Amino acid sequence: MVHGKYDLEERFVGLAANIALFCKDLPPDFTGQYYGKQLLRSGGSAALNFGEVQGTYTNKDYCHKASTVLKELKESRVNLKILMRINYGSGIVKNKLLDEIEQLIKIIATLIRNKTS
Repeated sequence: MVHGKYDLEERFVGLAANIALFCKDLPPDFTGQYYGKQLLRSGGSAALNFGEVQGTYTNKDYCHKASTVLKELKESRVNLKILMRINYGSGIVKNKLLDEIEQLIKIIATLIRNKTS
């Protein structure tokens, strides 16, 4: 049986991998490359920083690192909304990525709130 924290880690790994695959298929023009690289960085950073969250020892450090994850997720969300607005990339994939990002934002925000209360 897989434990909860590992399920969440797998979701972050899956998000980063799906973002990488999505970005690979963006148009090779300046706009596609610019937003693709930005999304690749923020989505990958959210996953990597979540790995750091799991290694924290204090609530303060946990909240600090989790806040970085939250920031990167929100940056990814805005990036995807821009790509939607300019109609770049697969609409189906963008919607799935955006849905997963929204869910992870809610989860991380709740985890931070629970650690600070």
